Amino acid sequence: MTHEETIRITALATGYTGKRHVKRVSEQLSGAIRSGELTCLLGSNGAGKSTLLRTLSAFLPPLGGEISLLGKPLESYSARALSTVIGVVLTERVALQNMSVEELVGMGRSPYTGFWGRLSEADRTQVSKALALVGIEPLRRRMVQTLSDGERQKVMIAKALAQETPIIFLDEPTAFLDYPSKVEILHLLHRLSHEAGKTVFLSTHDLELALQIADRIWLMDRGGSVHIGTPEELTEDGSLERFFSLPEEEKRIKIHFDLNKK
Repeated sequence: MTHEETIRITALATGYTGKRHVKRVSEQLSGAIRSGELTCLLGSNGAGKSTLLRTLSAFLPPLGGEISLLGKPLESYSARALSTVIGVVLTERVALQNMSVEELVGMGRSPYTGFWGRLSEADRTQVSKALALVGIEPLRRRMVQTLSDGERQKVMIAKALAQETPIIFLDEPTAFLDYPSKVEILHLLHRLSHEAGKTVFLSTHDLELALQIADRIWLMDRGGSVHIGTPEELTEDGSLERFFSLPEEEKRIKIHFDLNKK
């Protein structure tokens, strides 16, 4: 599989614009993200991971620099066009009542349906494909409120797949899961990126798992800069060692990993 560049950021500055002041979170970020790879964004609390993801998703405007998606500037996309390019899975838990898994996944087809949101046979086929890819076909008739956290996260990933976007952003997709579910979700995303050729970019605090499973790592420090490479490359150049030498209270997890397990 060829790994084509789908996202390019150049001298990107992120942050928030208030009524009286601008809060800059990161500056001069540059790098590329490719299709067919699982790319994990790592960093301590406050490093700006969520801010970067929300900026790439067009939820926040950039404070400077450039973002290119599929060779086009991000600002050139209309909201509707962007919804056919980017699928987003956020950290917040889904709080829905009286909606089935199939109906929720079907909401991923909204960029392609008419005003009333009725699903065509082609739309229903895509929903079924998404359920099958994630391996949750037996859950399709279940009510969302009856699902476990791990099952709900799979449903949200299926919804993003039903959206048929080449790019999927995920903000802390394993935040509320137990360890076996974390492993399962990250392996699922790795498989989807490789088998479906998707560009999957996610932030996570699950450092050990990311280092074992990810194809490429974006390592973000408190100064707002980013170091990019494979786990092996970041080990060889000392970036991981410098990151893990942070004060003990800033470490989220004690790292013991074997790069040969990949």
